[in-house]
Amino acid sequence: MVSERNFRVGYLAVERSNHVATVLMERPEKLNAMTQGFWRDLREVLDLLTADRETRAVLITGAGEKAFSAGGDIAGFAELKTIEDMRSYQIDAMSTFAHVERCPLMVISAVNGLAFGGGCELVLASDIVIASDTATFALPEAALGLVPGFGALRSPDVIGRQMTKFLIATGDVIDARRALEIGIVQLVVAKHELLSHARALAARIAARSPLALSVAKRMVNRTIDQAGQDYSVEEITKLHASEDRAEGVEAFLLGRTPIFGAPQNGNKK
Repeated sequence: MVSERNFRVGYLAVERSNHVATVLMERPEKLNAMTQGFWRDLREVLDLLTADRETRAVLITGAGEKAFSAGGDIAGFAELKTIEDMRSYQIDAMSTFAHVERCPLMVISAVNGLAFGGGCELVLASDIVIASDTATFALPEAALGLVPGFGALRSPDVIGRQMTKFLIATGDVIDARRALEIGIVQLVVAKHELLSHARALAARIAARSPLALSVAKRMVNRTIDQAGQDYSVEEITKLHASEDRAEGVEAFLLGRTPIFGAPQNGNKK
């Protein structure tokens, strides 16, 4: 438990006021891309806020004008050298998304800019999403030879199977209004009003019965079972070890168009 009203874990800055904790992903120079430490740090923050007995709602947003989060830090993918490194990374990410869903506190994402890849998956794991009218969303992992491990499992519950496959297959960027139409977002507001609206919404939620909301959250969230998580981890670990992933990451880092091979069941061992 932390005694300070405001504290920091990694690059997550936390401010608590009136039963609401605002968690700021503070890495704007990298579009708040998620480092390997992010997954552990967000779980720690949620655990601390749950334990403090005062916080009743958590508001997550991104620092800067451009991004909620661009997703996983792609440069860091190149540092995953072994199959075990790749598997551990994926387990860490999946555990964090599950942690958001299972947190007894209501988790609200205030999307201030682009929410791509893991950023969009964090949105999908959240209980309520409020977006700026300039926010955009995408699941672009296939361009890197990957798929969104959590998004492919959870997104069908939120937006349906066909729309999930469309967004993964095309990598298309959709705007806030379209995200509202298909169910990713529950409320769209003007950019300059995002935080004030989000904090007011969080305060309204915090004023309601925390026990009732915790029970409601558990009832509504048909949590992805462990078998589903394990399947996702193993399949994406194979993708991380594939030639397509190596080509996709190299192309991204060099700013060129990737050239992928033919579909194949066998991945590089």
